[in-house]
Amino acid sequence: MGMRIRKLIGTVVMLAYIIFYALFAMVIAEGRITQAPKLVQTLAYIVLGLIWIVPLMPLIRWMAKPDKA
Repeated sequence: MGMRIRKLIGTVVMLAYIIFYALFAMVIAEGRITQAPKLVQTLAYIVLGLIWIVPLMPLIRWMAKPDKA
C-alpha cells in the first residue's frame, strides 16, 4: 500500500476517532466531573484534553512509514 493511500485512510480514521472522542469527552465532562472539587475538575479536563493523542500515535507512525522500494 502506498503512502498516499495510507495517509488517506489514516486521515479518515483519525477524523472519525476525534469526533467520537469529542462526544465521549463531553459526556464525561458533563457527568460526575461537574460535582467534583475544582482541583479534580482541572486535572480531569487536562487529562481529557491530552489523552486523545495516545491511541492515535500508532496510526500516525503507520501513516508516515515510507513506501517499500
